[in-house]
Amino acid sequence: MILNRSSYMFDMVLIELKDIVGSEDVSVSSSDKIAYSVDYFWISELWHDRGEKSPSPDFIVYPESAEEVSKIFVLANEFKIPVTIWGGGSGSQGGALPLFGGILIDTKKMNKIYEIDHKTMSVEVGAGIINKHLEWELDKYSLSTMHDPASSNCGTVGGFIAHRGTGVLSTKYGKFEDMIINMEVVLPDGKIINTLPVPKTACGMDLNQMFIGSEGTLGMVTKVTLKIHKIPDVQKFRAFILKDLTTGLRVGQRIMAENLQPSVIRLYNETETRELVKRVLGIDKEGVYLVYGFDGKEDMVGLQLKYAKEIADNEKGEDLGYELGEQWWKSKYKFFFPPYQYRLPQCFGTLDTVATYSKIENVYDAMKEVIERKYSSQARFIGHFSHWFDWGCMLYARFIMEKTRAGSPRGFIYT
Repeated sequence: MILNRSSYMFDMVLIELKDIVGSEDVSVSSSDKIAYSVDYFWISELWHDRGEKSPSPDFIVYPESAEEVSKIFVLANEFKIPVTIWGGGSGSQGGALPLFGGILIDTKKMNKIYEIDHKTMSVEVGAGIINKHLEWELDKYSLSTMHDPASSNCGTVGGFIAHRGTGVLSTKYGKFEDMIINMEVVLPDGKIINTLPVPKTACGMDLNQMFIGSEGTLGMVTKVTLKIHKIPDVQKFRAFILKDLTTGLRVGQRIMAENLQPSVIRLYNETETRELVKRVLGIDKEGVYLVYGFDGKEDMVGLQLKYAKEIADNEKGEDLGYELGEQWWKSKYKFFFPPYQYRLPQCFGTLDTVATYSKIENVYDAMKEVIERKYSSQARFIGHFSHWFDWGCMLYARFIMEKTRAGSPRGFIYT
């Protein structure tokens, strides 16, 4: 629904929005609309690069409270106008793009830290706060959410809730959904609700789960209380080269089965080891690269590292030591930023897939077989295993189409 700027309805909605949030918190400028028409999704970047008209909102608003959001939703319902929620714009799948115009709500003015509860070990914050800003404040008290995604510098807490965000340390501290105690949510009809003030209940439904991962379709989270942790005394990492993916998966699964509680396990397939690990870390080895880390009290971490090394040694892993493990930790975000990340003129897709340990390698093999056998002239396949659980792990798989003649990826023509 794209409104005619010269129409009476456009003027009516604009006046109403200014009345709700104030004139300074409403924009209809062309430059602002362009900024909200491109996120980290490669297709939106393609539209912009090719001079195509990208989907853009009619109105951009910057509310500061659930009450203002509620009034915006009531207005949108009255005029039958679509609403899109925008956090940090770091999404890689186009979920925040205003495909149908209408009202776009930028959440970043809802960034207040309401309370740091040292007794409960929780923090109450506005859902529009940038993760890094929250961590800077918690760090003053030697505290952290321990949620550490690649988008930490620009992603918002609300964005993590909307798509079930996962950070580098999820293997020990959980996904973002595991960090949520309770939430304030504005429903599509404008009603404001609060979920239970504790993360566990003796009976009844967990309303948090209705909104976590719903991408804003069932309501907009405006405030959230999160678990926090004391920053660990030590963090240590160790890296290995293993002969193949089967061996690497077995090492990771055994570390989890032994309940050693690693903070991170990251396993790169042969292609990523040969290409990205070599480029970013300078490690030129055949096989698969595996790194694990532990944090906490120094003597306990020492024991965890000892037993994890025994598992890798039992699988005849080549020990790269602590130095190359630490190097990965310091460089972990480089994989997602220039000059190492995939971007135009390449086109690519990310296929986050979770499966049990008994199925995950079959999933990997099936994806690889489809892309490399059926579409070998068009795309290549890479992947790593980045989030590990007691019962399985997550495959971060990608297909990549490279630039060839006339500026188009192999077998993929776009104009």
